[in-house]
Amino acid sequence: MPKMKSHKGARKRFKITGTGKVKRMKAFKSHILTKKTSKRKRRLRQSTVITNRGETKNIKRLLQA
Repeated sequence: MPKMKSHKGARKRFKITGTGKVKRMKAFKSHILTKKTSKRKRRLRQSTVITNRGETKNIKRLLQA
């Protein structure tokens, strides 16, 4: 049986916290930044936790190695 490998795309995008929650960075921060307010761009810098249980389950499955 071959080794289990973690999903490289998921590994770059998500982190598992110490309590087992899935952390991700927010989208819409890569380009077209001139029309976005400073407040909005500042908020986009912060990471957030995924609350959807189904998504969390799928992401954790992808990250298992």
